[in-house]
Amino acid sequence: MARGISGKDAFDTRRELVGAGRSWSIHDLTRLDSEHLPYSLKILLESLLRHQPAGQAVGQVEALLGWRAHTEPAGAVDLYPGRLFLHDTNGVPTLVDLAGMRDAVADLGLDPALVNPMIPAQLVADHSVIAEAFARPGARQLNVQIEYRRNRERYRFLKWGQAALPDFVVVPPGTGIMHQVNIEYLAQVVVDAGEWAYPDVCLGTDSHTTMVNGLGVLGWGIGGIEGEAVLLGQPLSLPLPPVVGFRLEGELPPGSTSTDLVLTVTQMLRRHGVVGKFVEFVGPGVSGLTVADRATIANMGPEYGSTAAMFAIDDETLRYLRMTGRSAAHVDLVERYAKEQGLWFEPGSPVRYSEDITLDLSTVEASLAGPRRPQDRVALSSSQKAFATEVGDERHRSTIVLDQKEHEIEDGAVAIAAITSCTNTSNPSVMVAAGLLARNAVRRGLTSKPWVKTTLSPGSRVVMDYYAAAGLTGDLEQLGFHLTGFGCMTCIGASGPLIPEVSGAAHEGVRVVSVLSGNRNFEGRINPDVPLNYLASPPLVVAYALAGTMDRDLTAEPLGTGTDGEPVYLRDIWPTEAEVQQVIGASIDADMFTGAYASVFDGGAEWQALPAQASTTFDWDPDSSYVRRPPHLDGFTEQPRPVGDIHGARVLVKLGDSVTTDHISPAGAIPTSTVAGRYLAGLGHQPSEFNTYASRRGNHEVMVRGTFANVRLRNELVAPTVGGVTRCFARDGEVLPVYEAARAYQQDATPLVVLAGKEYGSGSSRDWAAKGPALLGVRAVLAQSFERIHRSNLIGMGILPLEFRPGQNAQTLGLSGEEEFDVLGLEPLGRGVRPEHVTVRAGSHTFEMIVRLDTPREVDYYRHGGIMPYVLRSMLARQ
Repeated sequence: MARGISGKDAFDTRRELVGAGRSWSIHDLTRLDSEHLPYSLKILLESLLRHQPAGQAVGQVEALLGWRAHTEPAGAVDLYPGRLFLHDTNGVPTLVDLAGMRDAVADLGLDPALVNPMIPAQLVADHSVIAEAFARPGARQLNVQIEYRRNRERYRFLKWGQAALPDFVVVPPGTGIMHQVNIEYLAQVVVDAGEWAYPDVCLGTDSHTTMVNGLGVLGWGIGGIEGEAVLLGQPLSLPLPPVVGFRLEGELPPGSTSTDLVLTVTQMLRRHGVVGKFVEFVGPGVSGLTVADRATIANMGPEYGSTAAMFAIDDETLRYLRMTGRSAAHVDLVERYAKEQGLWFEPGSPVRYSEDITLDLSTVEASLAGPRRPQDRVALSSSQKAFATEVGDERHRSTIVLDQKEHEIEDGAVAIAAITSCTNTSNPSVMVAAGLLARNAVRRGLTSKPWVKTTLSPGSRVVMDYYAAAGLTGDLEQLGFHLTGFGCMTCIGASGPLIPEVSGAAHEGVRVVSVLSGNRNFEGRINPDVPLNYLASPPLVVAYALAGTMDRDLTAEPLGTGTDGEPVYLRDIWPTEAEVQQVIGASIDADMFTGAYASVFDGGAEWQALPAQASTTFDWDPDSSYVRRPPHLDGFTEQPRPVGDIHGARVLVKLGDSVTTDHISPAGAIPTSTVAGRYLAGLGHQPSEFNTYASRRGNHEVMVRGTFANVRLRNELVAPTVGGVTRCFARDGEVLPVYEAARAYQQDATPLVVLAGKEYGSGSSRDWAAKGPALLGVRAVLAQSFERIHRSNLIGMGILPLEFRPGQNAQTLGLSGEEEFDVLGLEPLGRGVRPEHVTVRAGSHTFEMIVRLDTPREVDYYRHGGIMPYVLRSMLARQ
């Protein structure tokens, strides 16, 4: 019997599925009253049936079967995923914590090998390559060399994990972006586990794990801290979700791309409100979307806030599986299983939803999103006007010299034009369109403006194969779009330095912009010198590299002048859909995918040359600035400490709405002026070797100094000052870096709280956005609302999420942030009882707040001081 599968069958659903010369055991969903359930909930149901009677599975099955459309669901369910999916910058801290747990077990005199993965873990090393070299032959090779020089310690540590932990595998650097590797190779859709067949359920420690929903696989992003618990055999507990049915009708008009569609969907769903909900895409328009189109939409789930963004299995799913080299036998299993289990997409199915939304695809127009949030879509035809409104009438200008020529650049100058990220580089339609637009531009004599840093960072090696087959590589390179790497680069903040002269102009006050085919454009994320960032389709990225400025209407003004002396407009070089499809049909085949993934776990010579420790516990290097033994289990006891009220807390930072995890824990470059930068300089590192916060996540000393250190952070305690500083009331209100203020509070044994507005913790599923505050001494976050993953991460680190009651916030309650805070009524949590509300006293103000521990398991995590001590105590109790 496959690991983790129960032999119980309380609902009499086990039967045999017969295929071509094979049979598998399945839990037949059609034997239960499940026809009305959305596709994603049927997969949750199957998971419960397969793991009964674990926990409260029987009662949860009955609750799930009682789910009804247009009715607020009640109760919580446990999900048992089939695998955990990670990348290197959150996989390293996950592995650091597992190594720390092994140390804690060894310190108790027990076998450290008790700490072992209970489900397969797949890590793709894709988040550490930086676009240092660009617009030159050999750029990718040079960036790889720099990547290995900087990250050697981290990669050796990953190789130790692969050797020491069973079912922990690593896809080495340079293979592709994790979410493309997932849909092109790792995802099974239906798992063939020998005796059993069941849906592939994938939880990942990257928020864009939802991309796999486009392939019909249920999965979403969870916090790295939750990921550790899942990996060690804990189910993921979630409230039974509402499910929104998003109906697609019609077809995309000429000139509109899948990127324009997803920006439209993101705007609609963020306005509608889908945080904590599942979304399923249905309707006749679905059939006209390729899996790549669907994956683009699903990828952006975190941007519109949903937990999952599902497309059910259909003929297009099977076509994609065949195209990407999956075996005929496996494709047959996927089809048989889906059709017999009611998981096959039928436009006229009896599935009903909690809420319904409709989009006519014919209304989608060319768009961008920005300059700070993915949901802020603006039509391309209105983009110049929107930009002008953003920057106002006063313009900043600077004269720079490039290649011995003077150029005047002003606000809106495009400093970065990047074809990058998992979102769009997974989709041949927009990638080929970018290549054809480049070809047409070159033929007309256009060139990219010299102040633009142009980069090409596709998510898959296959992209360069079909570019080569179509003869498009040279055209892109003539415009400066040389291959810079196969990884998550500009979109994650690994954009590398700007052209120095452009950086100088930015420091003088010119508000430069980036245009990228990514999924996130939060402040301070893409590049610290670039305040305004716009998401766009790959062909529009090329177009803006040609124009060189955001202050131009590309629908009405020329991109430049051709060699014939005539103006060249975007419409003149935009490829038709027929041209794009002709190139796709002639240039892409299954052999490209099988060839790209034939040795997916082997890595290149650099990876193979790395030595790895062969030991049960990791031998920590005290001089390492990348990987250090974590402090989270220091002072671990076999029994949890009592839960008590919080007295005399001070506000560490007071924040507004839409504070992202990038604001809380930056991922980009480490500036020399920051506390983290000074720490690294003190260790003897040169600024060129500081690397990024993302690459240093295995070192708590760097990360705790980087907490609330974003250069764009707006802390109302020090307004109008922007950056990682706060007022320290333990030092008479002195303005200090946040880390230094927290140290002062810790010396006085003063607990800390954070005040925040709506959507606190939106953005990436960044565990250090919770670990960092915990190490700073934050005991509670008082916010108007929380983004799902970050709320879970806070609980996972023993931080209490408290939500203001409807209609209340820090402003309406008159909170300045200078008060002392008491949080009263927490004692029941120590008995596993969740109070609906607690009382907060802040100076002369007294009010109630909602306790956002939403499931019994979350209460358990909190009373144990977080997920890690809870899981470790659970493991020890089984011995």
